[in-house]
Amino acid sequence: MAGEIPDLHAQERTGTGKGAARAARRAHMVPGIVFGGDTDPLPINIPYNALIKKLKDGRFKSTLFNLKVDGHEDVRVICRDVQRDVVKDLPTHLDLMRLRRTTKINLFIHVDFVGEEDCPGLRAGGVLTVVRPEVELRVTAGDIPESITVDLSKLQIGDTVTISDVDLPKGAKPTIDRDFVIANVSAPSSLRSADDEEEEGEEAEAEGAEDTGESSED
Repeated sequence: MAGEIPDLHAQERTGTGKGAARAARRAHMVPGIVFGGDTDPLPINIPYNALIKKLKDGRFKSTLFNLKVDGHEDVRVICRDVQRDVVKDLPTHLDLMRLRRTTKINLFIHVDFVGEEDCPGLRAGGVLTVVRPEVELRVTAGDIPESITVDLSKLQIGDTVTISDVDLPKGAKPTIDRDFVIANVSAPSSLRSADDEEEEGEEAEAEGAEDTGESSED
């Protein structure tokens, strides 16, 4: 998640129950409910096309949204469920949860890479491979970082950066227990090809020497 928290626009839904939900769907809206935060649940409708676009963007359930509903204060929410039609697999209802500032949530945080100009591995012709452009962290809703920073300025060819090498914001921790790789600096493809050819040549020479030795014994 980089930059500002994305907005999610909705309308307050008048009426509850199956009848109101069916009416919303006929109007090309997806009914939903906003709950939590020591406030009464709020029935809402979200434009169908807008919701479909956000679902196609990916990670809808792990993205923090700024919910905007006319007549109500903006509130931070996260999706807890999207119900779908069993045949068409299209959204029919969604549940959004309000977040307190102290709420702990899992979110994907964008990774910023700095120090590329000073990186000895890249200056020597190495190639930066980004394994994880985003990292899932458990963070506090009131203190969500826009990004985490990876310093490349000291990496040599063959070096990797793992999550343990990164200074995480206070209160944030990875959702994965193992020390996973974020990026690495590898040798350029031409150098790798030359190394492979050299290894193949050495193996061929060794095999030839073995064959010669067997012939001389016969």
